[in-house]
Amino acid sequence: MSSPTRSGEPPALERKIGPLQATAINMTQMCGIGPFVTIPAMVATMGGPQAMFGWIIGAIVALADGLIWAELGAAMPGAGGTYLYLREAFQYRTGRLMPFLFVWSAVLFIPLIMSTGIIGLVQYLGYLIPGVTDDAGTTPLGKIIGVGITLVIILALFRKIGQISKLTTVLFVIMLAAVLTTIVAAFSHFSAAQAFAFTPGAFSSSGDGTFWGGLGAGLIIAIYDYLGYNTSAYLGGEVRSPGRTLPRSIIFSILGIMGLYFLLQVGVLGSIPLDQLKDAKSVASSVLEQVWGTGVAKTITVLIVIAAIGSVFAGLLGGSRVPFEAARDKVFLPVFGKLHPKLHLPTAGVLTMGAITILGSLFTLTTVINAAVATLVIIQSLAQVAAIVVLRRRQPNLKRPYRQWLYPVPTIIALIGWVYIYVSADWLSIGLSLGWIVIGAVAYLVYAK
Repeated sequence: MSSPTRSGEPPALERKIGPLQATAINMTQMCGIGPFVTIPAMVATMGGPQAMFGWIIGAIVALADGLIWAELGAAMPGAGGTYLYLREAFQYRTGRLMPFLFVWSAVLFIPLIMSTGIIGLVQYLGYLIPGVTDDAGTTPLGKIIGVGITLVIILALFRKIGQISKLTTVLFVIMLAAVLTTIVAAFSHFSAAQAFAFTPGAFSSSGDGTFWGGLGAGLIIAIYDYLGYNTSAYLGGEVRSPGRTLPRSIIFSILGIMGLYFLLQVGVLGSIPLDQLKDAKSVASSVLEQVWGTGVAKTITVLIVIAAIGSVFAGLLGGSRVPFEAARDKVFLPVFGKLHPKLHLPTAGVLTMGAITILGSLFTLTTVINAAVATLVIIQSLAQVAAIVVLRRRQPNLKRPYRQWLYPVPTIIALIGWVYIYVSADWLSIGLSLGWIVIGAVAYLVYAK
């Protein structure tokens, strides 16, 4: 139900998102363009068909982390998600520093992740529109189209949350149709011998290009593709019955996407020769074309582009809410705490993250993925591992509609996974993430003063 607002009080967020919409928002954000553009990179990174196991290991890390989100989100449902959890957990030692640093980092890494969706969908537009891409990547025309699509998405976000949740459900159906059609096409032209022709020595404990040698870089790709299962928690202030809805939407979305990704990866491996797959620009379009011809391939490619737009839409929808609660608490810039008087949405959050998405879309896909994941891990993911442990000890009586299964095992798995992913990033991304946090700490001291 909507929160009533007395005369003279600032407008409040409205609880309009139900269980189906929450799960759809998560899955739409998770499976946008990600797997369609990263499958070739995953295969090249991990040295062959053994890349399929990279998705499974990534799913285990995502599920372990999702169980942290499920407990914290159900206990403290509100706009911004992680900000609320860190505010409660770190109040005993560092005060408002950690919550501030999270919002500071999220305003960067969330739109950077969204910009990868724009980069990827432009790659697929290259299959439909000559001149959008070339052998070197996206052309100036492609970048202009990407900026234009981002502006349209920003405009589409300026509507009431009830309308947005319905629109997201439609986008979810389109995404599902695109993925399932590609999977069916792949398995209708499938060679099991090719799909499971693991590289000799792939699972040995040493050697370049083996499974273990490429696992770290592969996990960065896999976890990037799974990111989005927490979007409903960012929207916790607009979710009905959050104690039940948030845990279910997180867990169901991870399990559902894991199944889709694995089938998609295996199907593609069995339908496109390995040497062609490693360099493919629009792998789904290639699969569809060789099975059903150019006409069908172009039609489904349009759906893939729409699914990518839906992913960016869902990501900016949730991300724009992150600074809201912090600004209301005077922990972040006050402008982010103001809602549109009629639409009840955080105007500054939508516009700021939209602008950073546009800037990020001008760089290469790999560069943006590494920078976004590295920045996310150190403040959000590792801090939430600490938060669930601290809150279990400090606030044992906190009402928890959902308690993490087999605690602390999933928390330990998430910790190991995130540390491994972080140290596997390139040194430039690690340096940029640490530098951004140092600048954030200085900004906090100035702002606090």
